[in-house]
Amino acid sequence: MVDEDRNLIEILEANSPIDFNKYIGYVSSPKCGAIATFAGITRDTFDGKEVLELQYEAYVPMAIRCLKSLCSSARSSWDIHLIAVAHCLGTVPVGETSVFVAISSVHRADALDACKFLIDELKASVPIWKKEVYTNGEVWKENKEFIERMPDLGKASHDQAGACSGKKEVDAHERKSCCGKKVKVNDKSADSCR
Repeated sequence: MVDEDRNLIEILEANSPIDFNKYIGYVSSPKCGAIATFAGITRDTFDGKEVLELQYEAYVPMAIRCLKSLCSSARSSWDIHLIAVAHCLGTVPVGETSVFVAISSVHRADALDACKFLIDELKASVPIWKKEVYTNGEVWKENKEFIERMPDLGKASHDQAGACSGKKEVDAHERKSCCGKKVKVNDKSADSCR
């Protein structure tokens, strides 16, 4: 089976809630002893402001290409069996899930580390945009993972600075410790996501 055939990647239209059972069922396998998941849920406050909802927009064809590239990168760094990634578009009220990642592997460390890598990279590089709507206004938000890379973006060429700047390689010395450190990535191919 080709690696891409072992990924379920979906960008869900507005008013389409994430079905956890669907994605956990997809990655479940008798070959695997671990399934790691991450669910991003709209919280009711941010920075002292009351949040009413989040609103998401995306450039869907590029977002899917970017997610496929990130899945390939995760597979090259960890022993992963199946991957499922879903992200909602439109309005996501407080308490609802906007993004879900599920990964299966033989051992838990691979699934946990790859899950953290995928959600961090999704937030940093996939062209999905978030607006936070408060009781007293609204604002388009950059994810902290994207902001942390801003100094690096100034050094890169325009072609490399865009969303999903290419295949990522995880440093071997950092990939062994589950969720202990932030995953450090290096861009290897600026065109793999275009």
